[in-house]
Amino acid sequence: MAKATAKKVASPDNRAFKPYAPKKGEEYMSEGMIEHFKTILNDWKQELMNEVDRTVDHMKDEAANFPDPADRATQEEEFSLELRTRDRERKLIKKIDDTLALINNGEYGYCETCGVEIGLRRMEARPTATKCIDCKSLDEIKEKQTRGK
Repeated sequence: MAKATAKKVASPDNRAFKPYAPKKGEEYMSEGMIEHFKTILNDWKQELMNEVDRTVDHMKDEAANFPDPADRATQEEEFSLELRTRDRERKLIKKIDDTLALINNGEYGYCETCGVEIGLRRMEARPTATKCIDCKSLDEIKEKQTRGK
């Protein structure tokens, strides 16, 4: 097994963190791992909350009553796109809160469908994951089959 380096790694959504390096014989979801994921989740949530604040400030600063209908329409479309993005982020914040609740209940890191360990690297790639890769893949296959009909 390759030894983990101390450099920071960017996840798919560009959050940088130092990958957890389990100690020899360390149990899955030990206190160290739990603290690692709490930090990742809380940092991610804080970034999202900061984005919400920036959006509110931006919309206040940029709001103008343009006399030209095309300018007004452009501004409304920009605001609409920004609000849709913030709505997705609001849902993500809820998911992060749900994940932090799983940590507090001692259920974090285990598949909600079959109960197996989700895995450290998958949890780092998707800290809000609630299913192992096999169960998630099966769900996606079933979804494609039902949409395809």
